[in-house]
Amino acid sequence: MSERRFEWSRRDLDGLAALYWAEIAPAREAEGFDPERDRPSYRWLVENGFGGLQYALQTHHDTTVKEFFVDVVGVGDDGDGDADTGAGAATTGGTTGYDWGIDHAPTRERLDDYLGGLADRGGRADTTVASTRSRLATYARRYAARHGEADLLSGLADEGKRPAEIERVLAALDDVAADLSSDASRLQYLGDVRRFYAYLRRRGYAAYNPLEDADEEFPWERSDPDNPALSAAGVRRLLAAADAPGRRLLVVGLAGWGLRPSELAALHRDQVVLDADDPHLRFEDRKNGPGTVSLLYGLADLAARLDDLADDPDWNGHLFPSARSASGHVTPDTIRNRFTRLAREAGVRVDGEVPTPKMGRRFWYGTYVDATAAMLDRVAEIADDQGSASPEVVIENYLSESRRRAVRRRFMRRALEAAFEGG
Repeated sequence: MSERRFEWSRRDLDGLAALYWAEIAPAREAEGFDPERDRPSYRWLVENGFGGLQYALQTHHDTTVKEFFVDVVGVGDDGDGDADTGAGAATTGGTTGYDWGIDHAPTRERLDDYLGGLADRGGRADTTVASTRSRLATYARRYAARHGEADLLSGLADEGKRPAEIERVLAALDDVAADLSSDASRLQYLGDVRRFYAYLRRRGYAAYNPLEDADEEFPWERSDPDNPALSAAGVRRLLAAADAPGRRLLVVGLAGWGLRPSELAALHRDQVVLDADDPHLRFEDRKNGPGTVSLLYGLADLAARLDDLADDPDWNGHLFPSARSASGHVTPDTIRNRFTRLAREAGVRVDGEVPTPKMGRRFWYGTYVDATAAMLDRVAEIADDQGSASPEVVIENYLSESRRRAVRRRFMRRALEAAFEGG
């Protein structure tokens, strides 16, 4: 079967999981498989037009097909795919027969009851229930892996256990979040798990909800409904108004490198690796993101800022230093304030409002998506010439990982140059 067009590379992990329940699961069921227990093999995916899933998982989410189905979707915890018949459900399943992958029967029963309520009393769509079940299964398994037991209930028995259990729950969510690619996905997990704990409290199984105030614990940003972002014209106007190396680096760091305000505020010269083939920033502990960020644009602005700061004999190495701060660098709020001030001076508006730094980060992601689409469009011409099923198949089968990375960077570099310079 020819490869279906599902825009694999544009979806986050939750989007890919939703696509499984909406498209792949019905196709599996039509062939006699149990879509809730039988994990599809890669061969089956390719033969049925879903081969682009592997490329998207490997390239954009650094995960394998098996890890995706087991950890994200919650399908096929054992076996090699297709042959998996859900063995072990008697010990790790629940009253519904779903394999939760945990060995604590009371927890499985509460999970089953909660999902049953969503479907029956709550009237939720089957795909919504399946996605919620997938996220809760992932959380329960990570909780068990982190703490050596899958008992989600005992620690909720009385208020005296509250501090310790909150820490256990947050640690499990940290492990879940580390495997997800976007704040939107992380917030979906947080919401589903928090609602499950709220259910336990309402029904008398818990004395408290350990995630009641969890929004204060995580740095995840809840995007506006339409995710407004800076435009290329807005970025150019900001650069035109930036009259010093530090102000230009503010724009480049947020919109050209996709950094968060906290990351830009703390950036140090020791993180800058000016390798001729792969200049990048190195992060020892970058939460919810890759350990390196390629410098595909703005090297001249970075060099100008380093030269400017090097003239100060007391410079501590931070690209946005502060003599008054114990950390040695400015705060994220200072970055936000400087960006807002520059935007006002430049007369830049997004939907009538002064833009925020997150809109610069969204600009970077939007540019990356466009560059990836342009790359796939270009490879599609080759795929057509070769009679290949899809551009993803060409990229996966005929380009090495280093070559794929080089091609993606070339398209992204061109896209950034066009946006920043109006080319």
